Amino acid sequence: MMEVNEELHNNITIYKYNMNKNYIVEQLKKQIEGFQAETKLEKVGKVLEIGDGVARISGLSEAMASEMLEFSDGTIAVALNLEEDQVGAMILGDYKGIKEGDEVKSTGKILSIPVTEKMIGRVIDPLGNAIDGKEEIKSDKFYPIEKVAPGVIERKSVHQPVQTGIKAIDAMIPVGRGQRELIIGDRQTGKTAIAIDTIINQKGQDMICIYVAIGQKESKISRIVAELEKNGAMDHTIVIVAGASDPAAFSFISPYSGAAIGEYFMDQGKDVLVVYDDLSKHAWAYRQISLILKRPPGREAYPGDIFYLHSRLLERSAKRDEKFGGGSITALPIIETQAGDVSAYIPTNVISITDGQIYLEADLFYKGLRPALNVGLSVSRVGSSAQIKAMKKVAGKLRLDLAQFRELEAFAQFGSDLDEKTRSQIERGKRTIEILKQDQYAPMLVENQVSIIYALINGFLDDVAVEKISQWEEGFHKFMKSSKKEVLEKIVTQKELTEEIVKDLEEAIKEFKQTM
Repeated sequence: MMEVNEELHNNITIYKYNMNKNYIVEQLKKQIEGFQAETKLEKVGKVLEIGDGVARISGLSEAMASEMLEFSDGTIAVALNLEEDQVGAMILGDYKGIKEGDEVKSTGKILSIPVTEKMIGRVIDPLGNAIDGKEEIKSDKFYPIEKVAPGVIERKSVHQPVQTGIKAIDAMIPVGRGQRELIIGDRQTGKTAIAIDTIINQKGQDMICIYVAIGQKESKISRIVAELEKNGAMDHTIVIVAGASDPAAFSFISPYSGAAIGEYFMDQGKDVLVVYDDLSKHAWAYRQISLILKRPPGREAYPGDIFYLHSRLLERSAKRDEKFGGGSITALPIIETQAGDVSAYIPTNVISITDGQIYLEADLFYKGLRPALNVGLSVSRVGSSAQIKAMKKVAGKLRLDLAQFRELEAFAQFGSDLDEKTRSQIERGKRTIEILKQDQYAPMLVENQVSIIYALINGFLDDVAVEKISQWEEGFHKFMKSSKKEVLEKIVTQKELTEEIVKDLEEAIKEFKQTM
């Protein structure tokens, strides 16, 4: 009986095994029938040499210019030199973890930056990553860092003002929407201060501002961000930082990142102001990368395409025609000179690309004239077309008065007897100088500028002592704001000095003078 049970048990086990085997075979057949082979082509190269933020790579013969390359540790690089048997790439980030022989993959993507409205009010790096300690910025939309500038047909002549809030600039060197106005001068003469005042003054002007810090000290950037926040300007500003301790690659791409983000907003028909602070450091970073890549050096060791470096960046600033969506990018590039030498290589290059320059002079700065504007060397090639009619009317006389004063000032130093007309011109000039002085982080509204300049050029300040001019001006603005607000509102709405506004303004000035 026991033998029969054992035989039955064995038969059952064999039957189960066969059934299981048949089931597995059936499943395998189904899987094989449904199998579709997926082939993935990857272009892979190897690192030949690495150092100073630059890598030489072999095996990537089909790489494109400005293509993003990925190292085995996830670090990104950009292909710059496309040679016959190797590629020279600029590494974006820390290169210490990369070594000779490491694999490098082509991504097939041109270097791009994520763009989104969420960037407004944030501090980011040139690759679009948040570095202000707040939440991560996510976006599905990317803009290429390098892009061809708008063509001639797409552009429109500059006709709308960008109010800087600085009397001397808005009156004599006006900046328009779509213009490129260079700020140039020695170090510590107030170049960044003018740019920051302009950003602060855009509050409520329907303009998005992008401040690009190139190779700046982190402490300086921190102070600027704090000042923008204090004045409520971060609500319309994006700060892009390539710090002094960051790789040269970041300083190189940061202005192009700023232009790409600006183009994103311009494509929506918005007006954008981009400050490049400063392009001297940008040129240094490009020279460093080019020399490491063994590109032939030219004048002052800069590579041959140094002019193209800045021209292709600044040409992206434009006022677009309404047929092409409107919108504009206004550029305020900054250049640092050495001992006031505007005829050096990089300054002359950028002067020839831009539509005028604001020249700041160290001697004027040390004399206490802030902003230290040299009106003789400063120019706006857009001119009065970037001013409202009211400002145009008062500003023409102001520039003439200042030019005559500069000419006569030299004669006055000799102490010789001066006729009444010459003496009055010199006295008017002294008061003009005092009126044009302005504190940092205190931009002035255009209606206030028009009213005080009108008072100056029409002789209402001739009987006020020079040392009391600033006190008189401060009191006058307070009086206008509290008692004559309707006159200021008329200047803003009508944008010109009609007979009625002139009459009201003169009455207001006389009324204020009686209270002094």
